[in-house]
Amino acid sequence: MSFTVAIVGRPNVGKSTLFNRLVGKKLALVDDTPGVTRDRRPGDAKLIDLRFTIIDTAGLEEAGPETLQGRMRAQTETAIDEADLTLFVVDAKFGLTPVDQTLGEMLRRRGKPVVLVANKSEARGSDGGFYDAFTLGLGDPVPISAEHGQGMIDLRDAIVEAIGPEMAFGDDDDEAETDVDVRDSDLSSEDEDYEPAYDETKPLRVAIVGRPNAGKSTLINRFLGEDRLLTGPEAGITRDSISVEWDWRGRTIKMFDTAGMRRKARVQEKLEKLSVADALRAIRFAETVVIVFDATIPFEKQDLQIVDLVLREGRAAVLAFNKWDLVEDPQALLTELREKTERLLPQARGIRAVPIAGQTGYALDKLMQSIIDTDMVWNKRISTAKLNRWLDNVQVQHPPPAVSGRRLKLKYMTQVKARPPAFMISCTRPDSVPESYIRYLTNGLRADFAMPGVPIRIHLRASENPFENKRKKR
Repeated sequence: MSFTVAIVGRPNVGKSTLFNRLVGKKLALVDDTPGVTRDRRPGDAKLIDLRFTIIDTAGLEEAGPETLQGRMRAQTETAIDEADLTLFVVDAKFGLTPVDQTLGEMLRRRGKPVVLVANKSEARGSDGGFYDAFTLGLGDPVPISAEHGQGMIDLRDAIVEAIGPEMAFGDDDDEAETDVDVRDSDLSSEDEDYEPAYDETKPLRVAIVGRPNAGKSTLINRFLGEDRLLTGPEAGITRDSISVEWDWRGRTIKMFDTAGMRRKARVQEKLEKLSVADALRAIRFAETVVIVFDATIPFEKQDLQIVDLVLREGRAAVLAFNKWDLVEDPQALLTELREKTERLLPQARGIRAVPIAGQTGYALDKLMQSIIDTDMVWNKRISTAKLNRWLDNVQVQHPPPAVSGRRLKLKYMTQVKARPPAFMISCTRPDSVPESYIRYLTNGLRADFAMPGVPIRIHLRASENPFENKRKKR
């Protein structure tokens, strides 16, 4: 990307709508409620022939630095300082307010290029607000409609004029990184002894999820070493799923902060439903998911439901017991948590659990190593030859039960995919194999091939009859 643009303005002028228009996706949450956006969200924007990084920010309001609005304002000011250009969005339909005048004065003092954008210019009666925007002294306003995509060519021309053609077109990166849906190919019969090595240099996508106020944003800020995400004592600060990138021991980590997930019965407001839906999309996009527990009140029903949701989505999961610095008797609590983990999460036997303190940075390296180790298991492939030797042994130790007086026989086994590990077993009468025997096979795979804590899928199919389509000889 050749340059960076920050979108600023007071609440509810359409900044997130313009952000979504420029990135070409509905990444940012949009609602009629003022102040939906709180953290700054970056994205890869495309405007006609321009390619740049766009940053969506919270609505600027006058507030003290200790308040939530004050902390949101600090995040927005940081985005302005980091950007090469600022898009100052005003509401042409509503007209200017004293807050707009204050923001215009603040942008003039910073001395950076500014493009004044009059949004909602398609509305009836917007001419008055459009002409009022000239009084801000920031140049000619650009009339647009972010909702309907009107005025984008004029916005492109204004951006080029503000920063100059050299910066606008100088370093376009045609080979920008894109999000690719990686699908694992099936193993053929010729690859019976093939076990690919784990790629320790590949970027890793990690989602941080949990109940509200469990310390997810604080944890990510400690990883980054800066106050990148908005934090505070208030529950439910995070709304959008924000992605940040950093390096850990030479490996690129893309980490997603998500909104706290409450019980479904308690989620009534439309905005919170949108936030939870955004968190679910982050879980599906991630490879490894860290479920953050509050160590002072662990294993509430919602915690268990979140873990079950992550495992049903097929993601690699790691438990993080946060706020360990507030625990009075760590050793006794650790023993209790280990017992509860084994008892309450039988579907993820052996799942890695790490006590941490996001506020102080305690055991964060241990948590990252657990994430890498779990991802390694999640990507694991086992050769067909090893699987079939193992299948013969487990059937000798514990044969499949007889159903209606006929013995079931498991003939052949192979791994059809990884991420998560999935296996296909060719057998007689697959519909008759009881769930208890499938659990026996699953637990055996975990123990014998060292695959703790990740979802394991076993699919059964009937073996093909080579004589099925041949006519009976007379």
